[in-house]
Amino acid sequence: MHIVHTLPALAEALTRYRHPAVVPTMGNLHEGHLALVRQAKPLGDVTVATIFVNRLQFGPQDDFDTYPRTLAADCAQLEAAGCDVVFAPTEQEFYPEPQTFRVTPPAALTDVLEGAFRPGFFAGVCTVVLKLLSCTRARTAVFGKKDYQQLMVIRHMVGQFNLPVEIVGGETCRASDGLALSSRNGYLSAAERAQAGELHAQLQAIAHAVRAGSTGYAALEAQAMHALRERGWQPDYVAVRRQSDLQVPQTAEALVVLAAARLGSTRLIDNLEF
Repeated sequence: MHIVHTLPALAEALTRYRHPAVVPTMGNLHEGHLALVRQAKPLGDVTVATIFVNRLQFGPQDDFDTYPRTLAADCAQLEAAGCDVVFAPTEQEFYPEPQTFRVTPPAALTDVLEGAFRPGFFAGVCTVVLKLLSCTRARTAVFGKKDYQQLMVIRHMVGQFNLPVEIVGGETCRASDGLALSSRNGYLSAAERAQAGELHAQLQAIAHAVRAGSTGYAALEAQAMHALRERGWQPDYVAVRRQSDLQVPQTAEALVVLAAARLGSTRLIDNLEF
C-alpha cells in the first residue's frame, strides 16, 4: 500500500490507473469506514482512501482541534482492508492558500436538518469533496449512508457539475445495540455508551408505526423527541422525510427518518430508510 502526502506523489501513485475508486474520510477509522473500502475495491482498478480533517466543514463550536488524528493506526487498518493508496495531505498541502472559492449548495437541500444546526457545513463538505474527487481522478466514490443528507448533497453536486464520477452509498454499520458506528462514539462515557442505542430504537419505533399505517409524522417525531429528552438526550431534530429530496412527505412514498441528538457532550446522528 502506498501512503502519499503530496499532490505530486498522489499523481505519481495513480499514473497507470484509469478508474480510481475513492473513499474520502477524516481518519480515526472504524469498521464502517473499512466496509466502504471493501465495497469500493471491486468498483475500480485502484482503491484510494483519503484522510483529511477538513477545517472548512467545522463550525466555531465544533471539535476541529480535538478531532482524533490516528494516521498510523488508520493506515494499518486500511492496508488490512485491501486499500492500495492512502492520500493524507497536510492542511498546507491541500489548502496552500486560503480557500476563497467555495461550492455553495442549494438552500432547499442544505438549510434543513443538519444544515439548520450547522451553518456552512455543507459548503465545506462540497468544497473539499470536489477537490478530493479532482485530485484523485475518481471515477467511483463511496460514501456512507449514515451521513444521509451529505450523501444526497454530494450526489446532486456531482450531477449538476457533470462530473464523471459514480457516487455509491454504503450501508450503515452498527453495534449490536443498533448504534451507528461513528468516530465520535469514542467521546461517549461508559454510562452514555450504555444508552446510546436508544437513538436508533426511536427511529425503529417510528418506522414500525408508519409501516403499520400511521401518517401522523409530526406526532411521531414529537413523541420521539420527548422520549429522548426523558432519557437525558438533547435532540436537535427527529424528522420523517422523502428519500428522494428530504422534503416533508405528502403521499405514500419511500421515506427516511433522520435524527440528531446530543448525549452528554457528544452529538450523534442516525437515519433509517423504510
